[in-house]
Amino acid sequence: MPCETFPYDARDERPYKSNPAIQLFGNRLFIDQTPTELLVEFLLLVTSKKRVGDLAFDTALPPIDTLMSWKDAVLKYAPKSRVNLKLFSFLGASRLDSRHITHREHHRELLDTLMSRMVVSGSGNKDDVVHTLANLFLGFQGAGSGRTWCAQSFLPVSRGLVAGETIWKESRARAGRLKTWDDLLPSFSKYFSSGQHLFLARGGEVLYLQVCNALRQPAEVIRQWAKETHIGLLGEERDPAWLHGELERELNGIVDLCPATLTDIAKFIDQKIEPETSEKTDGTEQNPHYVAAGWCPLLSWQEGYLFAVDILRLCKASIDMIDRLYLLETACSMHVLRSIAMQSARYGRPDHQAAWPGYRLAVSDPQEKRPAIKRISHQTARNIEKQIYQAIRSDAIELLQSEDELKDSLREADKRYAGKLFVGLAKRIGLLAPRRGAGARFVLNEHLMRLLVATVVPVGQRITFDTFKQYLELHHGLVFDADGFNRANGWMDDNAVYLPDNADAWLQDMLEAAGLLIRLSDSCALVENPAGAGN
Repeated sequence: MPCETFPYDARDERPYKSNPAIQLFGNRLFIDQTPTELLVEFLLLVTSKKRVGDLAFDTALPPIDTLMSWKDAVLKYAPKSRVNLKLFSFLGASRLDSRHITHREHHRELLDTLMSRMVVSGSGNKDDVVHTLANLFLGFQGAGSGRTWCAQSFLPVSRGLVAGETIWKESRARAGRLKTWDDLLPSFSKYFSSGQHLFLARGGEVLYLQVCNALRQPAEVIRQWAKETHIGLLGEERDPAWLHGELERELNGIVDLCPATLTDIAKFIDQKIEPETSEKTDGTEQNPHYVAAGWCPLLSWQEGYLFAVDILRLCKASIDMIDRLYLLETACSMHVLRSIAMQSARYGRPDHQAAWPGYRLAVSDPQEKRPAIKRISHQTARNIEKQIYQAIRSDAIELLQSEDELKDSLREADKRYAGKLFVGLAKRIGLLAPRRGAGARFVLNEHLMRLLVATVVPVGQRITFDTFKQYLELHHGLVFDADGFNRANGWMDDNAVYLPDNADAWLQDMLEAAGLLIRLSDSCALVENPAGAGN
């Protein structure tokens, strides 16, 4: 079974032919991309003008008729770099050795021009207003605080703060002996790069393409799949056309929740004070600079559909805006883990798969003392890494390389794109602990538990505790009780073990402490998603 790709056949692309993990999981999931940057890049595609073939559109998702007719065409999008806004916001908090003379000079020009176009009533001071604005935008700093100012990102609280990656080429600047911003503007792309994907490393592109791939599936295919897997989708959620319309509205809503004034000020600083820089990086409204997105596995529409439902439920929940962004970040990370695990299950041991979704991760109490439970949880962590290792070495992987080159490619894939990526990301979000040392096992923290409730339990509804565990196993492969641990042992070809009936009591206690569990009796409890619908 070859690794087919969406939205076009990528078999002639160099990354496809040279990296087994990119061939298997899409272009690309990368260990250095943080949870914040996964969400930022996903929303960058949502908010940017896009093009498929000759059709341009500025909706969050491609129109439904475009999705249904989409065949063998690259998705292109026009991200805003927001270089002036980043310079205004981040230069003062960046490392001194990263502040080139041209950056300092242009920063001063931006401040002077802003103050010259400002009217302050009463006894107000223009310097104080500018300082307050800079601190306001600095407060929305997302990832990359130790990087050069232009490589940092904003929290995507507003459409005007969703920005692409820009990398400063310091060595070229030294060789060019630049003194002023005007010196570099004529050759802007020589000194600033927007296409390296070092931090916005295309993971958000893969997630976006998976959603598009899922929404173009026939409704009868979705309904049959949901029925066979018992994944707990509501009736309307099984209709991809309905899901497309709801996602279109809600994705636009989450980037427009902040007062429009914030977006207006950001746009004024970035484009109106000095428009030449934004034209160099972004082009014009009539002729934007498009970049080509990557690809995702064609078979990943199933996990892509689950991710689309996760995103919709989080967007519809009536929760604090910053809490929602934090949950969305973690949802992106959990989906990357799910994507890697499910695709590995398809290719790693196709003759010996566990039941849907193809793997089992035994989750234990963070304070667990019982050796048997800790051992099984640790073994499932080892086994999922082994399954990923086998998958990128399966017969389906086709690499046109010499034996030595192949060894190097596999070593690089293991380290940065496959098994170590899974382990590193799971530790980063708190799903694997400890972060350092031996014996890492799957655990939950309160934030992960809130995310799982918000995405598995429909908004404002209740389900039984047993149903909640069933859905976690079907959506993410997570198991918590004695029966689930034995299914995990079966996946690992290990013998069944006796575990006490209360192996999952800690999960009930954690849910109850967070106000998410209602005990009806000693043997029955309900898990509640208290976040009502509406933003």
